[in-house]
Amino acid sequence: MVRPSVLLLLCGSLLLPMTAVARLPGPLQAVPAAKVRDLSEIRSSRVLRVLVNQSRNSSGEVQGQAIGVEYHRLRAFEQYLNGHARDGQQLTLKIIPKAKDQLLGALQRGEGDLVAPGELLDLQPGYAVASSEPIASNIPLVLVGIKGERRYTKVEQLSGKTLALPTGSAAGEAVSQLNQKLALHKLAPIKIEWVDPTLAVEDVLEMVQGGIFHLTIVEQPIAERWGKILPKLRFDRQLMISEPGEEYWFVRRDAAMLRASIDRFLGGYKKPSNEDAAFLRIYRRLYQVHYPLAKADRQRLEKLRPTLQKHAQAQNMDWLNLAALAFKESRLQPNARSGSGPTGLMQITPSAAQRVGVSNIQNLDANVQAGAKYLAMIRRKFFNSPKLNERERMAFTLAAYNIGPERVQGMRAEARRRGLNPNQWFFQVERIAMEQVGMGPVSYVNSVNKYYLAFDRERESLEPGAQKVVSRK
Repeated sequence: MVRPSVLLLLCGSLLLPMTAVARLPGPLQAVPAAKVRDLSEIRSSRVLRVLVNQSRNSSGEVQGQAIGVEYHRLRAFEQYLNGHARDGQQLTLKIIPKAKDQLLGALQRGEGDLVAPGELLDLQPGYAVASSEPIASNIPLVLVGIKGERRYTKVEQLSGKTLALPTGSAAGEAVSQLNQKLALHKLAPIKIEWVDPTLAVEDVLEMVQGGIFHLTIVEQPIAERWGKILPKLRFDRQLMISEPGEEYWFVRRDAAMLRASIDRFLGGYKKPSNEDAAFLRIYRRLYQVHYPLAKADRQRLEKLRPTLQKHAQAQNMDWLNLAALAFKESRLQPNARSGSGPTGLMQITPSAAQRVGVSNIQNLDANVQAGAKYLAMIRRKFFNSPKLNERERMAFTLAAYNIGPERVQGMRAEARRRGLNPNQWFFQVERIAMEQVGMGPVSYVNSVNKYYLAFDRERESLEPGAQKVVSRK
């Protein structure tokens, strides 16, 4: 039999990269344009609407302190515009966080006047959008792993490996190009795991350090910035991923005056020498997710599984949510104690247990029952709206478990007042929490969510003999 190797090679080169471009930034179809607001209309309204990438790396602020890479630059641009106002009228910034792959579409629809992504973002066909002069040039993509594991120096070594990438990652197209090269050498493609939308680039980096994901690709400045927070990360700078890129701000194509002002501002802007001071001080001890499926932890989880499943089922809840919460609270230790009152596997307080009619929380079964019933009570009374998807519902429930449901509801009301999505905790209502109470509840919810996602990736092995379950994200 003749083997049509040439045909197979051509087919492979066409088909293999498709795994890497499943979710490129932005919609593929043209987006209807709305009326353009140029600088004169913006000054008249006294509000400059800035669409930012909802990643905490680019747009975070904690109790009045800027930690996002774009915040200092945007505030300086606000001062620049106000300093050049002829009528003396001051304008303010309205920050509008969006998922990275939604930014340009939102700009096109007129939902904002300026896009400041804080990451590499390429224009897609169909947008009436223009870029500023480069904010930064010669930005390489870098492969990130964990220290002590294999280092990669050649693209061929990545054949068959899996990369974890957040939605809209600039690495998607780069990996597609790498896969074409691998196909020419009859090598297996690089696989991409597009992670849950609750995770941004900094979350993926934390999960790489924690051993949940093995490899990712990010812009080198982002990797190096977070390397100060996540010291176990390893950067394979010798590996050429793609040609270096340029970072821009974006405006509507017809907003010529705004674009000219941006370019003049950027031409003279010098970032402050202490730009990352608050970032390092606030985040240094927060991003410490551990691998929850090490041998000893897996064995503990297996012993606890019947109890967790029983009480999760009784409350119509995914048992892996209880497992993730238990790992965060006690590292799956039923005898865990806290000096302030929380007790046992779920670290629930006697008063919270009594609210749901459970006593003797020293007992494992009662402890899990109390935790599950308390979570269900919070969910039912405060977050039962059909407008919430299950992952967001659980996020709000966890935040309420941590700081109280009334407080979280107040944050949702403030989010609604500011034009944020009150039905989305991640990157939306959590911004209010960061401003009002700091990173405590945000870090708490993030950690439990990451442990859940880690367990969910291994659901089949954690539920031996059970029918395949579709997770509720």
